[in-house]
Amino acid sequence: MVPARVLVVDDSPTMRGLITAVLNQDPEVNVIGQASDALEARAAIKQLNPDVVTLDIEMPNMNGLEFLDKIMRLRPMPVIMVSSMTHQGADASLAALEIGAFDCVGKPAPGERRPFWDLAEKVKAAARSLHRRAPSGPAVQHVLSAAANDFRVGRKIVAIGSSTGGVEALISVLQKFPRNCPPTVITQHMPPTFTKSFAERLDRICAPMVEEATDGARLEIGKIYLAPGGERHLEVVNPAAPCCRLVDREPVNGHRPSVDVLFDSVAELAGRKAVGVILTGMGRDGASGLLKMRQAGARTIGQNERTCVVYGMPRVAHELGAVENQLPLTSIGDEILKLTAARKEGIE
Repeated sequence: MVPARVLVVDDSPTMRGLITAVLNQDPEVNVIGQASDALEARAAIKQLNPDVVTLDIEMPNMNGLEFLDKIMRLRPMPVIMVSSMTHQGADASLAALEIGAFDCVGKPAPGERRPFWDLAEKVKAAARSLHRRAPSGPAVQHVLSAAANDFRVGRKIVAIGSSTGGVEALISVLQKFPRNCPPTVITQHMPPTFTKSFAERLDRICAPMVEEATDGARLEIGKIYLAPGGERHLEVVNPAAPCCRLVDREPVNGHRPSVDVLFDSVAELAGRKAVGVILTGMGRDGASGLLKMRQAGARTIGQNERTCVVYGMPRVAHELGAVENQLPLTSIGDEILKLTAARKEGIE
């Protein structure tokens, strides 16, 4: 396999050296250049034609978001943003993902044992991807789909899992939801500080209420619950009055929160009164859980290869037989509403 060729862009020589050292430990990755700001990076991209760029958000002269926007408009390529693990850094990272960044990683804390532990895998996934799209720009105010007109929810819970590429995918799906959408629980692989900012962002641009899930929060019509990043798994429990439960357990499939943990709990709690959806992402997290949901009678949807940033999680789920229906991203929101509408279930 030809190594992925990477350009590292960061104004800190220390950070450039650390990223380079981490990436060069992987024989399938080759750092071919470094740049300290956008001007140097632009020249290096023209000269070296890298497969992937790692890009610092906070830089002099032109910040990473401005430079990313230029890359996506003029020379689209996979870009992985490197961000500080702060609320402000999370906001900037989410903006980068909406502009068209492949993924984001957090800068390590002092003394962290495994800095950038997953960066090489993300770089390789970015190099393999067909992520060469034009930028979509900031998400616009929600416009409800035809399926949302006169929507009346049946007795259904929706569970969604996503990872790399999931920010844009979730925005696309959830902006189709009406204010009285079915109770929806989501696990999106994200660093701890990112999920609160993402929930706030979704709440501003979607019709339903979106919040970071809290332990004991009761599932209600018109509400969407996003698993907090990094520390605990999200489950759904209590058949009499379904609610969120945050669980301290070891990572599953390398992730905490894990999509499999969420899907397993929904399969047990709701069975056929659930809809499971697996979106773009690296690896296999969520595939076995979605299979359990389908075996329990739930309806299941997978994002198709053509519209995935990374066709990893949906591919494994499809190969396991967990996916009842593969759909392009633009159709998934409407399909969820069709499967959860009261008129389809004979429920008033």
